[in-house]
Amino acid sequence: MYKKSSPLVIIISYIGIALLYIPLLFIALFSVNANRHGQTWGGFTFDWYVKLFSNDLVQQATLNSIILAVTSTIIATVFGTLLAIGIHRTPWNKKIRSFFDYSINIPVVTPDILMAIALVTVFGLFRTFLPCFEPGMLTLIISHVVFQLSFVVLVVLGRLSSIPKDQIEAARDLYATTSGAWFRVIFPQLLTGIIAGALLAFTLSLDDFIISFFVSGPTSQTLPLYIYGSLKRGISPEIHALSTLVITLTLGIMLLTLFYNQKKSKGRNK
Repeated sequence: MYKKSSPLVIIISYIGIALLYIPLLFIALFSVNANRHGQTWGGFTFDWYVKLFSNDLVQQATLNSIILAVTSTIIATVFGTLLAIGIHRTPWNKKIRSFFDYSINIPVVTPDILMAIALVTVFGLFRTFLPCFEPGMLTLIISHVVFQLSFVVLVVLGRLSSIPKDQIEAARDLYATTSGAWFRVIFPQLLTGIIAGALLAFTLSLDDFIISFFVSGPTSQTLPLYIYGSLKRGISPEIHALSTLVITLTLGIMLLTLFYNQKKSKGRNK
């Protein structure tokens, strides 16, 4: 039995949610405001969205963001899943396992600005030998994989930890080989964690600004970078419209992840 929450806790909870989402609602509201200048309401319109989709710079930034997010997510998910399985399955001693745990968690808590400076320094060193490390799409993809990897590993490790260890032994008795046991028994259960990690990585890549700002080139501008550049000329309804689309896509991905995990959980409980 759960105790009833006090009215003060409930009020604080609602205030917290309001502080999170009211600014986003105002952005969405001004994206359909017919009044281009000022904060007064001038009527309802979708003209800013129409102008947005006819903007070549926005189209290129959108394409760059999608290519970057999809490519980096695939790479980070594959390597992150393999790394998580390796860490989980290998019988490390406590010191080595602690080393891996700290190594995986450090990039998550490291400020983005420090990660960006470190990546710029490394790319600068590589660039003296390999010209392909000039700021551009390649450096963006590598940088995003670097900060996505830890998140994927943590999500997949969490899912692996929830699978009983005796299942792999029972699966071996059924399918004889370790690979057969993993692909027939463990992997289907692990798939929810892999998909959740991939969706999280995709969202992080799509929304990233700081790291992308430091390692991108003139032909690899992403949507967050385009929004930042446009803000220097003042906030316009087109920026509100673009921000609304990015927010909607991000929330859609998170809701998709939640829905998928709930569906899988119900399926296992039946």
